Amino acid sequence: MSPALLADVVVVLHLAYVAFVVLMVPLVLIGRLAGWSWVRNFWLRLVHLLMMAVVATEAVCGVECPLTTWERDLKREAGIVYGEDRSFVGRWAEEILFVEVDEGAMTVIYLLFTLLIVATLVLVPPRRPRVAT
Repeated sequence: MSPALLADVVVVLHLAYVAFVVLMVPLVLIGRLAGWSWVRNFWLRLVHLLMMAVVATEAVCGVECPLTTWERDLKREAGIVYGEDRSFVGRWAEEILFVEVDEGAMTVIYLLFTLLIVATLVLVPPRRPRVAT
């Protein structure tokens, strides 16, 4: 697979990661009102919290997201300049994902969003997992 195509795959996966983390919050709240049982799945909610905790920890520690690094390295290998020589999907995903925002502001946003996820764990507590006997 070419580095350009791999870069597109990575940026789409990165966008899917972000979409999952962001969309789970309203889905959990709506799901509570609608009576959807899956929103109380312990493992799903744990993964959701851990995914956001990883992002917030990276931001606090000043570590670049590995997916961003990987995509940039693949684009460099393919000779791609930002916004040029990308597939439609790769360019579209990149435009949605990467916006110009101060790094400090993004760290605060990530921390606040992590707290929002913790709040959903209180408002819509997950079911305890069953223990095998």
